[in-house]
Amino acid sequence: MIPIAKPILGNEEISAVTDVLKSGMIAQGKEVELFEREFCEYHNVKYGLAVSNGTTALDVALKSLKVSSGDEVITTPFTFIASSNCILYQGAKTVFADIDEKTFNIDPNEVLENINSKTKAIIAVHLYGQPADMKALREIADDHKLFLIEDAAQAHGAEFEGKKIGNFGDITTFSFYPTKNMTSSEGGMVVTNNPEIAKISDLIRNHGQAEKYLHTALGYNFRMTNISAAIGRVQLKKVEEWTEKRIKNAKELSKRLSKIDGLSIPYLDKRVRHVFHQYVLRVEADFSLSRDEFSRYLNENGVGTGIHYPIPVHNQPVYQNLGYDKDECPNSIDAAKKVLSLPVHPSVSLDDIEYITQKIENRGGVN
Repeated sequence: MIPIAKPILGNEEISAVTDVLKSGMIAQGKEVELFEREFCEYHNVKYGLAVSNGTTALDVALKSLKVSSGDEVITTPFTFIASSNCILYQGAKTVFADIDEKTFNIDPNEVLENINSKTKAIIAVHLYGQPADMKALREIADDHKLFLIEDAAQAHGAEFEGKKIGNFGDITTFSFYPTKNMTSSEGGMVVTNNPEIAKISDLIRNHGQAEKYLHTALGYNFRMTNISAAIGRVQLKKVEEWTEKRIKNAKELSKRLSKIDGLSIPYLDKRVRHVFHQYVLRVEADFSLSRDEFSRYLNENGVGTGIHYPIPVHNQPVYQNLGYDKDECPNSIDAAKKVLSLPVHPSVSLDDIEYITQKIENRGGVN
């Protein structure tokens, strides 16, 4: 089976973890500080705060911006549910703006239509590793005096107009879950160029401690361990090489699959560096199989697939129970019925790509 995702963990990661274990300093400490510094250098940002996972990173981000009851935050329904749940954690209201059907990212025009006097922030998700339209979203945020948050859980090292993501929003969050482009086993990162936001975020992630046993704010235990940071530091040294392999694999897949009737290959915005956390096809109505039949066929023939994501967030039961209109955001609903992810990770070889495309050609037909 060619898996849809495959974390790459080797002797360097094992050695780094062993060194931490031998030191006895396994909680948040020097390794975390070094990881934060190195991650900031990679993304050309000033401040980085490591946390326990990508969801707590989003929670910290919204808390640092003082989002609270009565506020509204606009985001996309076509993503993993954490991007919108973090808004509910604050007692605020999640407002969904539909996606651009080509990029799968939030549509700035839809954002504009949803702004009102209660709107406090926008969360832009860089879905599948392709940055959202940060130029348009930054202009909207500035014009309406809103905070802009980048959810970069899938976009380590991605760029918009030659600048690393993390430099457009007021605050940006990353995830290091094992299936992401780099991992720390579990973990996340909050980055910002705003010193005040960084200071507040630091308090929030560590019990509100301004100094040991002096608690000046309501905080939480969202800290990263030295063990996780040690893994992350090793992975960070490799992520550029892995990213180039992802991009190369995606290019090869697109070259071959563009010939297949009924499959739409990923759209590439010319302004961005897409880091291909996922390689996502649209399975159109004129393909020889339905999306779900196609997925089963590939799985039965040794090709792992994923559906990211089968149910838009506003159609999830928890949001239906809150009264959201299941028919809003039609582009998101349509995408959820058609998307299918193929293996693109760095362990995918040219032989694997040849095998994948042969299996698709044998079933789907070639122009």
